[in-house]
Amino acid sequence: MSEEEQQAIETPEVKTEVVNEEKFAKSGKKSKKHLEEVKAEEERQARKAEAKALEEAGEKPRGAAPITRPRIERRGKKYQAAAKKIEKTKAYTLKEALELATETNPSKFDATVEIHARLGVDPRQADQNIRSTVVLPHGNGKTVKVAVFAPLDETKKAAAAGADIAEDEEFLKRLEKGEIEFDVLISTPQYMPKLGKFARLLGPKGLMPNPKAGTVTTDIEKAVKEAKAGKVEYRVDKQAIVHIGIGKTNFEVTKLIENAETFLNSLVAGRPASIKGAFVKSIYVTTSQGPSIMVENIYN
Repeated sequence: MSEEEQQAIETPEVKTEVVNEEKFAKSGKKSKKHLEEVKAEEERQARKAEAKALEEAGEKPRGAAPITRPRIERRGKKYQAAAKKIEKTKAYTLKEALELATETNPSKFDATVEIHARLGVDPRQADQNIRSTVVLPHGNGKTVKVAVFAPLDETKKAAAAGADIAEDEEFLKRLEKGEIEFDVLISTPQYMPKLGKFARLLGPKGLMPNPKAGTVTTDIEKAVKEAKAGKVEYRVDKQAIVHIGIGKTNFEVTKLIENAETFLNSLVAGRPASIKGAFVKSIYVTTSQGPSIMVENIYN
């Protein structure tokens, strides 16, 4: 085949390519980019219509993500049965809430009855970082092991008051071995420097003695008796919520009410002067593994 014949055959194809390129405008509705966008939108609408049709027919759309069940449906049968007895939008009186909490406990054991109070504070501000203690009239149902680190003459008083561990230098040897066999640690001010090197051991567990919690004191005997009688510490967390256990589900409701009122009155009494709006925003009562119950907020 001659060169001229070969050129004659290729020429129409070149012209066709030129024609195809020339049918797109550089910009506007006839531009290549706009037409591609229109085509993509048409395909998207077609997929959407197909998915809707499949959904109406009771079929699962192709490539659809698995449907997440509501949280309540992912709970156990006992929890779901207990939750049905509670009106989520209703604010119950404190007595009603505590009665309902003990009734809806899904656990086989005597669970802890808890109060969760959301506060209108900023925990990052020093004066709004709520932290205090309260002596519950009927205790919280837990057996508290109290340790005392103090001079020998004070340890004798502590032991007589009911301390489970009351030692001087021997106590430091326990800590060096990592032995923590207590729930509350009480110390005298002059002995606090000796506990400094154990801050990383005690601090994360909330066991480091603190003046605000009443665990750094010169009256060791009184501190031990209060701890044994049901003195508990509470503090606001990063989400501005205070959590506290006020007893067990086997407590009489009247005792739970007295414990709850004692705590809430203590909480309100510690309201920072810098708070201008609502201090206690919401209150909920629950058991360790049970559903939450909203309480009437009369503590502002």
